[in-house]
Amino acid sequence: MEKVEVKDLLDAGVHFGHLTRKWNPNMAPYIYMERNGIHIINLYKTAAKIDETCSALSKIAASGKKILFVATKKQAKDIVAEKAGAVNQPYITERWPGGMLTNFVTIRKAVKKMSSIDRMKKDGTFESLSKREKLQIDRQRAKLEKNLGSISDMTRLPGALFVVDILREHIAIKEAQKLNIPIFAMVDTNSDPRQVDYVIPSNDDASKSINKILSIVSSAIEDGLNERKAEKAADKEAKAKPEGKKAKKAAVKEEEE
Repeated sequence: MEKVEVKDLLDAGVHFGHLTRKWNPNMAPYIYMERNGIHIINLYKTAAKIDETCSALSKIAASGKKILFVATKKQAKDIVAEKAGAVNQPYITERWPGGMLTNFVTIRKAVKKMSSIDRMKKDGTFESLSKREKLQIDRQRAKLEKNLGSISDMTRLPGALFVVDILREHIAIKEAQKLNIPIFAMVDTNSDPRQVDYVIPSNDDASKSINKILSIVSSAIEDGLNERKAEKAADKEAKAKPEGKKAKKAAVKEEEE
């Protein structure tokens, strides 16, 4: 996992909160001071919370469950797509599809529709359609890809949700709460941390800050995935060993005969 240094968090502007008049009093434990009408986040508390978050996310990744990243704000979209994509985790960076979690069966049907269009194009069925039908299907495919492309490999509900800006993504938060899915989030001084299971008190508006936090988080997920890979390889080796011994014994017996 990428080491958390308070200096690096400071350089990335993670400590800048919102205007004091826009604050949520529940964020008081994470606020260090007020400067020029802006709340300053206590980065020592942020660093401790990042460690806690990374440890939990690493375990979830090692268990084989997916972590769904949610960030539809402009300054977070590309960063989330890059970081989540690099560790093969699903993400939503366009509009949150209502019922994404609570009505997951319907969402899966939409993803299957996308796959069936792809099959039509491969087996030649698509070419037998009229020009108008082709255009309609292409438009439908593009729309599905835009909204659901990044979750096409998610065959079951995620093991956790990672959110950038819980105020903006309140619908996703509510759906995860209904299903008792653990919520991890970057929480700014204008938000209520009680809605989140694992809080990272941080500036969720600046791309530099988002990039820094996401880099550390994705590094921890990668560690979890590598751990899972190593365990699988060890299990495979352990299973192969007895077979190897059996083959050896059989060869010795054959020689003796």
